[in-house]
Amino acid sequence: MAGDPPTAAEKEALVSSFLEIAAGQTPETATQFLQMTSWHLEEALQLFYIDGESALAARPPAPSAAAAVAAAAGVEEALRFAPPPAAALGDPMMHGLGVGEDDDVRAPLPVRRETLYGDGPVSVLRPNTTVAFRNFEQEARQSAVWDSDQNATSSSRDNLASLYRPPFSLMFNGPFDKAKLEASCLDKWLLINLQSTDEFSSHMLNRDTWGNEAVAQLIRSNFIFWQVYHDSSEGRKVCTYYNLVSMPAILLLDPITGQKMRGWNGMVHPDRLLEDLLPYLDKGPKEHHAAQPQKRPRNVDQETPMGKQGKTAVEDEDEELARAVAASLEESKEVTEGSDATDDMAEAEAEEENEPSLNIKLDYPPLPEEPTGSRDLLCRVAIRLPNNQRIQRNFLQTDPIKLLWSFCAPQVEDGEKRPFHFVQPIPGAPMKLEFTSDATFKEAGLANSMIILLWD
Repeated sequence: MAGDPPTAAEKEALVSSFLEIAAGQTPETATQFLQMTSWHLEEALQLFYIDGESALAARPPAPSAAAAVAAAAGVEEALRFAPPPAAALGDPMMHGLGVGEDDDVRAPLPVRRETLYGDGPVSVLRPNTTVAFRNFEQEARQSAVWDSDQNATSSSRDNLASLYRPPFSLMFNGPFDKAKLEASCLDKWLLINLQSTDEFSSHMLNRDTWGNEAVAQLIRSNFIFWQVYHDSSEGRKVCTYYNLVSMPAILLLDPITGQKMRGWNGMVHPDRLLEDLLPYLDKGPKEHHAAQPQKRPRNVDQETPMGKQGKTAVEDEDEELARAVAASLEESKEVTEGSDATDDMAEAEAEEENEPSLNIKLDYPPLPEEPTGSRDLLCRVAIRLPNNQRIQRNFLQTDPIKLLWSFCAPQVEDGEKRPFHFVQPIPGAPMKLEFTSDATFKEAGLANSMIILLWD
């Protein structure tokens, strides 16, 4: 029967199966876990792997087999010699049925042995594969579920959720239209991120990119950041407008016109994102529009038929006047042709004197070999050239920054003849590096940074 306790042979088989799976344990440990779960092998193994030795310390030890058998025998013996309750009380109904007579003694109920432990029923935790480590429905309603600093628990699910939580401190709270309006009023670019719950790259962006301190500082100073799931109402609207198919997606938008200035797909590492956003730190959207050439309005001829008839009436006089003006211009051109040629030659000579000669080679200090060794002594610098090429090199922290000119001059066209300088894009206050400076890499704060090469 299913409710009957296992026999001794079955118990030995269960202990052997437990020891085969939980290698390195003693038969006594296996017996204790099996007794705590009423000799259910699967529940005993789950209890062992979840609680381990702490389960044995928290529960009182089960009685030995000999003590259990002796107790059961005592109960059975007491029930055998004790008179039935009805016979002892003299119940007439039971006498009528013939129960209670000494000749017909009912057999005692079978002894049932169970082990109770703890203060209440113990439920073995089984993982539910349908529950992910992020509660997106609750996240959409409130962001406090991610604030595990104050309401932290020991659950691995909560720890994992806090690791991949969205950057609520950077996000603009509101719909897409209000985010555009906010960015336009503050003269900042609009940076949006559309995420998918099915793509792990979305979680990696939250953990690695938006959680990066340099990226977070850059966004706070120069951008309005807006993040939404692609299957929400606002997300579907943006995906349809900008024809987004692959997720996750990052877009840099002009908040004034809604034009897409730059786009990324998939996982974007912090270094790449910082490098791609550098050109948009110098000026905001309003200054960008002011620098764009303005289109001239077309002059539409609004002449009426009556006006055209009046024009034909004076057409002959206009033609005669035009011939006279052309003749006078031809005569003046012949007179001033010689003087104009002389003036042009003088202006060309003056411009040549003012412009720096590209034939003169600039004198830069010699570049030593690239150092190697401990990272505490080295300073790695990445340089973005005017052609958008990126180069990098190790320097000693005690080296002068003039070696940057020695390193970059051969890398660009006319670099040894044309002067240039560097700019370090610090959010809010870009720092300009000149060749005349005697500072070292450590003094200039260039360790593990990126700078931009610009022509003078």
